[in-house]
Amino acid sequence: MEIHSIVIVSLTAPKEKIWGELLAIHPAGITVRGIDLNSFDHLVSQVNEPEGDRLGLPTLFFPLNRVERIALDEPSGSIPSMAEVFARKAGRSLAEYLSQFA
Repeated sequence: MEIHSIVIVSLTAPKEKIWGELLAIHPAGITVRGIDLNSFDHLVSQVNEPEGDRLGLPTLFFPLNRVERIALDEPSGSIPSMAEVFARKAGRSLAEYLSQFA
């Protein structure tokens, strides 16, 4: 798993899943620029809103004791990855979209 990979992070206490760009892995925890997986459709609809505000993704740190699993966001057979779904619905890749906030 490389830095800047698109990942899905499974967390405990409380249980949640975060989708986004992996920024760093440290002994103390991980840093991700992303959103709760349940907000994915809302993000895509906001990105596609022509007169809406530019919506970036927050940079989040999670201590390692909360991290249950980090999975690469990749397709599985005919099921596309979340990044592919984002690109198809938003008309640009997540990396292209996030570059406007750098």
